[in-house]
Amino acid sequence: MIRLISFNNPRVAQAFVDYMASRDIEIIMMPEGEGQFALWLKQAEHQLEVEAELEVFIRNPQDRKYQAASWQTADSRTQQFHYHTPSFFAQIKEKAGPFTLIIMLTCVVIYGLLFLGFGQTLFQALHFPASIEQKWQLWRWISHTFLHFSVTHIVFNLLWWWQFGGDIEKKLGSFKLVQLFAVSAALSGAAQYWVEGANFGGLSGVVYALMGYIWVLGWRSPEKGLFIHKTLVVFMLGWLVLGFIQPFMAIANSAHLAGLVTGCVMAALEGKSRKA
Repeated sequence: MIRLISFNNPRVAQAFVDYMASRDIEIIMMPEGEGQFALWLKQAEHQLEVEAELEVFIRNPQDRKYQAASWQTADSRTQQFHYHTPSFFAQIKEKAGPFTLIIMLTCVVIYGLLFLGFGQTLFQALHFPASIEQKWQLWRWISHTFLHFSVTHIVFNLLWWWQFGGDIEKKLGSFKLVQLFAVSAALSGAAQYWVEGANFGGLSGVVYALMGYIWVLGWRSPEKGLFIHKTLVVFMLGWLVLGFIQPFMAIANSAHLAGLVTGCVMAALEGKSRKA
């Protein structure tokens, strides 16, 4: 299914559901919590048609054609309509593509193994290259992103990886996300190693790269369909600044900054090359 939009008024949302049903297009309304109700399209082949009609509906939801459709479908709806509540895992899979899920699963498995007595072994095998010999162990340039050292650390990183990575993979494909992951993992890791050595790990450098990529691409190429809200950008940038000025928490600040710059530059270069 494809998520279309959310409303805080289920009656308004139902009018659009009924109208599209009158055109033999099935849309499901699901509660999302905090008074929000999301509309999900079951048949992907109707996406362009539905999104075009949705823009018209948002401008004038009181149009008579929507009210008429609700009257026409009222009888069948009272017998057949229910709210569908998707499972937690279904919601995760719905937003994330295969590569997004693979990275999430890998991080979770490695995090679990750290607490089963394999912490030192895994860290020694996966940390960023710290010697001449290790620099040619190419997996180390990305495998350091799989290492997380607390519940807060892994939850924070996987949440934003799912949010940003899922959006990129759904809109631009798996190859683009793989490219962003590999480049930002290597460069953010190199920056952190240069400043503080190889005693670090986590996806946060990649997460900042994805945020920067969406931020710049949304501004330069809005037709790609990627967008990040300004308040979220302010929060992420504020967290970045806090990492540099607070003395208490061990935060990979150089990885965050290098990741952000990497994502922004990749988006800027992509937008420039496409316009040329």
